[in-house]
Formats: sequence, C-alpha cells, structure tokens
Amino acid sequence: MRLPADVPVVDGIPYARGGRDELRTRVCDLLADGDVDAARTALLADADDWWTEPAPPPQQLARVPAATTLREAMELLGMGRVGDYFAHRWSDPTHLAGLALLQQHWPGGRPVVDVACGIGTHLRELARRGCTDLVGSDVVWAKLWLARRFVCPEARYVCADVAAGPDLGTDLGTDLGVARPAYVMCHDAFYFFRDKPAAARAMRALAGPGGTVVVGHAHVADRVSAGEPLPPDAYADLLRDPDGGAEPLLYDDAELTAALVERRPPRPAAAADLAGSEAIALVAGDPRGPAPADLGEPLGPLAPNPLYADGRLVWPSERYAREYGPRSPLPETWPDPLPADAARRRILVDLPERW
Repeated sequence: MRLPADVPVVDGIPYARGGRDELRTRVCDLLADGDVDAARTALLADADDWWTEPAPPPQQLARVPAATTLREAMELLGMGRVGDYFAHRWSDPTHLAGLALLQQHWPGGRPVVDVACGIGTHLRELARRGCTDLVGSDVVWAKLWLARRFVCPEARYVCADVAAGPDLGTDLGTDLGVARPAYVMCHDAFYFFRDKPAAARAMRALAGPGGTVVVGHAHVADRVSAGEPLPPDAYADLLRDPDGGAEPLLYDDAELTAALVERRPPRPAAAADLAGSEAIALVAGDPRGPAPADLGEPLGPLAPNPLYADGRLVWPSERYAREYGPRSPLPETWPDPLPADAARRRILVDLPERW
C-alpha cells in the first residue's frame, strides 16, 4: 500500500495536515513539475495556528537546507521564542519531567508514536536507548524537517493533526502504519490542542487495546505559555478508558522533574491534590514498567551547558527565564569543581552533534 496521491512527500516527510488543502495541492503540483526546492520552501513557511509571526521571505527559507547546525536552521526559519525553547530543550525542567515519565513507564519493544513531537528531542532519547519503531507527528512540517536532519534521523515522520486524521495506523498505509498495541506519547503540547476530546480519542485508538497513552506537561494554569489549560480532573476524564479499566495515573510535573534529579521514582497523586499545580502528566492504559537504564544520566558525549556564559547562567529571554527558571536544577554560577551530579542536573548536556 502506498501513501494517498494527495499526500505529498518532501525529504521523506509526508504532508498530510488537515485544513491546508490549497497548500497540499500546490506542493503536489510543484513536485509534479520536478521543483522539489520550491515545494520544500512552501512547506517550511507553514506554521501552527498559535503562531502570530509572519513567515520569513521565500529566499530566506530557500537557504535552510544549506544550514550546517540546528540553531542556524531555526534562525533562518524565524522561529524566535520557539527556537529558544528547542535550542535549550535538553536541560529545561519540562524535558526532564518527560524523561522521568519514560523512566517510570518505559515502552520496551512497543511501537512508539510521539504526537506533536516538535524537533524529536524525546525520540532521540528513545532511539539512543535502543527503541527502533519510532514515529513522530506534528502539524508543523518545518519542525519535523529539523528533527530528521539534526536530531533523530532514526525515526519516521509525518506532518498531520492527530485530532483530525489521517489515522497513522491505517490511512497512511505500510509506509507509516503503526502496529498495535502502541505507546503513544505527547509531551508539552496537549494543552494546545483545540479539540482535546478528539485528540484523546485518536491517541487511545492509535494505542489500541492494551496500549499506552502518556501525556506529559499538560498545563493546569496558564501563567506564561499560550494554550488552553484544563483542570486535572478534566484531563483525567479525557484519557479515561470508556470501556472501563484502570484509572489514569496522574503526576505533578514538578514532582517528575525533582524525581529525575534526585534519582528516585516519581510519586503519583490524586486529581484533587493537583489543582494548584502548574502542569501535570498522565499515563493511561497499560502503564508498562520502569526503564532498564537510568534516563537521568545523559549518554554523552557531554558538553558544558551553553546556557552558561562567562561562568554565569544566562537565559535566552525573560520569557524563558519566567517559564523554566523557577524549576531548573541549574545553579546560577558554573560550579568549580563540578559536582558528581553535574550531568544529572544538566550542567553538562548531550547535545546533538550538529547543535
């Protein structure tokens, strides 16, 4: 089975995003004319519906393929604050919380789908830890292009909206079909979904009977970021199995970050006890078991965290500092000598080779 004819594929990444019929048709026409460069440039200009900045001019986007580093490519893409987020994702507390979830609820040999995967930061961790059946989806084609080029080339990628289809298990055929039961995760993005009930249904269906759905860093309070947060019990209702079964496990996001840094299992909590949390995480379906290795220890090679300049911690923006600074395990000044837990606290980080 092949991909549908109206789903163009550029640089190995299908563009199946709903609500973009005109763009999809234009890209198909450009590919039919043999103009892959123009097709790529058109897709690189497409953004999510929350983004308010204009796309860079086509002549600037046309230079993206020649970028030699992730940061250079993001600069050419005009990613701004989102570029700051991705450039320093390796040490932000929400990423560490996601690693703590993976540590406690490891997919093992299950197929993994990372919904709204961004540039594939968690997929990279899974690939480096031995997971082989990896799919990343996102509505922004440019993020997937960055993931495939600079962060995790081992995964397969598709530009699609999980709430609107296509079904990654069937509609995209054997090129991208996902076997069930699957491990479906969504980190630091679920609160952005406009139609959360549809997204939750699609993720449960994609996981299949006996599968696992993991939602990390779902905002309860909108203190800095955009999005549409929900109370903890509302998130739990969305992920609850309509046919019965175990209740979803809930975690405070700050507890997950602390657990990873402190080398201990995270403690789940009841929804009523999480009302004051900034963000929570949920695990529905088969909870799986702990990872065989310690995800708190980055694999390396390790480098000094680039957030340090002249021995001091320098955030990329005030917005970034407000959102991630309060829970960051990073000290204000570069420690000398380095503590034994320098890598665990991400004073030392395992950046991609072409960061």
